[in-house]
Amino acid sequence: MDNRFWHTYTDWRHGSGNGTRVLAGPRPGLAIATPAGRTDYTDPHTGGTAAWEYATWTSPAHRSAVPATELITSWNARTPAGTWIAVELSAAYADGTTTPWFVMGRWASGDGDIRRTSVDGQGDAHSSVWTDVLSVDDASTGVRFTSYRIRVTLHRTPGSRLTPTLWRVGAMASAVPDRFEVPASTPVHSRELRVPRYSQNVHIGQYPEYDNGGEAWCSPTSSQMIIEYWGRGPTAEDLAWVRPGLPDPQVCHAARSTYDYQYGGCGNWPFNAAYAATYRDLNAVVTRLGTLTDLERLVRAGIPVITSQSFLEEELTGAGYGTAGHLMAVVGFTPAGDVIANDPASPDNPAVRRVYRRREWENIWLRTKRYDATGRVRSGSGGVCYVFWPQDPTPAQRLVLRSLGLL
Repeated sequence: MDNRFWHTYTDWRHGSGNGTRVLAGPRPGLAIATPAGRTDYTDPHTGGTAAWEYATWTSPAHRSAVPATELITSWNARTPAGTWIAVELSAAYADGTTTPWFVMGRWASGDGDIRRTSVDGQGDAHSSVWTDVLSVDDASTGVRFTSYRIRVTLHRTPGSRLTPTLWRVGAMASAVPDRFEVPASTPVHSRELRVPRYSQNVHIGQYPEYDNGGEAWCSPTSSQMIIEYWGRGPTAEDLAWVRPGLPDPQVCHAARSTYDYQYGGCGNWPFNAAYAATYRDLNAVVTRLGTLTDLERLVRAGIPVITSQSFLEEELTGAGYGTAGHLMAVVGFTPAGDVIANDPASPDNPAVRRVYRRREWENIWLRTKRYDATGRVRSGSGGVCYVFWPQDPTPAQRLVLRSLGLL
């Protein structure tokens, strides 16, 4: 894996801005200064067309430490009503050719101006965008991404003084191997973090317009647990739209705030990270970890991690279900090294805390290939996870985050 995130004053200065200004201070960022131009955008999910002023910032080319088969972007931004951003990615191949600029997300924290969306049907002769991942189509050909640039376009209502603020943007590049099984690790640290517990299943049938609750809400439910672990959360005003009497209305809010109108669900990885970062001084990225030991180090430093995995019911003892893709929050490790997870696929909130066997859990999370119930080969996430942390981490947290390339 190789992580590169632009987030410092120097980072923003080294990029190429057109109509943007760099904001100094404890959380440096980018904002619109004098717009570079005006454009019309037709929202594919509403059919409405509106004019927008815009400014752009383009990162320097980052040469990945590993020739990569996958790139996943993530970003942290503030988008007041009347503003939104678009994040694009262009990668270079080993032969020196480059991809077009692919849209990795059109995003706003709310849904009053545009519908946040991924974009289908993007690709070239060697690679394709699959919702939130740019992937080489056939890794066996030897085609690899060697470097990439990111372009962010900030939009606002014409004639206004509004602006989005971009605090962090970057990507995780990885060379994904074909492996059905990963080496076993040795337990290193035991600790359990006090993370709120929320069940996705108490929301079954709620809000069909945001994919109907239940199993479709594992990602926002996990995100909300970690957001609240860090002492953040929606206000009463934020939750005023939720129907009275529903349990855990903040989970409904998280689902609405992460919903990808093209994908038709709440599981877009960067959209979940972007939602988390809308809360005060909270950073959030999508990355991969190479070993369970790295995850243990984060938990030991007080940072819980949201992980993505797929498995058959018999592959994870005690889960009671199988899944083609599921998010849960890892909140600790037992003295024996087993994984303590807040698994939202539980009947109610008290049942969310689960202890899963280390070896089973490690393999279903880190493998990149698996067999489904019919015996067909499917992909695994290969260690994909969300990491959220405060703007002012402790020295121990800073040390581990830096060692993983996240700071």
